[in-house]
Amino acid sequence: MTDFNTLRLIEALLFASKDPVPATVLAAQIPEGEDVGEILETLQSHYSNRGIVLENAGNAWAFRTASDLAGDLAIQRVASRRLSRAAMETMAIIAYHQPVTRAEIEDIRGVAVAKGTVDTLLEAGWIKPRGRKQTPGRPLMWGTTDAFLDHFGLSTVKELPGMDELKAAGLLDKREGLASLPTSEEDNEDETETELEMEDGEEAVDAGTSADVIQLDQAR
Repeated sequence: MTDFNTLRLIEALLFASKDPVPATVLAAQIPEGEDVGEILETLQSHYSNRGIVLENAGNAWAFRTASDLAGDLAIQRVASRRLSRAAMETMAIIAYHQPVTRAEIEDIRGVAVAKGTVDTLLEAGWIKPRGRKQTPGRPLMWGTTDAFLDHFGLSTVKELPGMDELKAAGLLDKREGLASLPTSEEDNEDETETELEMEDGEEAVDAGTSADVIQLDQAR
């Protein structure tokens, strides 16, 4: 009769290997006198009606998903996306000034906000409509979502870093509009014509941490 611990050892070895394991290799891992063939048959019988099954390929053995479940299985991969500088700046303004309209975002940034920029943030699930402003035309206002807080590890928007923290980390853009985040200080440096260009062709930046939200133009 096969020792239960020996059976568990063979089971563990097969689970741990990404490739089929030759029976000779398995036999070398068990006490002398144990029959590796009998152990494999026992395991194969045990898993015969499970989601995974024990199969042999020549003289090697491996656990595989049951073939009748192949149609119900799908591989999902999370694809990393890169946000443009424009999208990151727009996201930062919304986070710090919400609820805020497109016109207000443009006024702060000093450039027009492309429709695709807002669409990108909507698709990411980081912003959502927050009603309409009671002004002529009743423009739509934007604010952050719980998904935004979750992605950047925040409990509330109150946990966003302040001006002093941004300056200390070297993450604050020198543009006057973008330096208008809620703070006790103001950045009074003038904008240049280059900085007032439209968003087309702006360099992409990665979105990864809460600090990245306000990493507006570190390279300048």
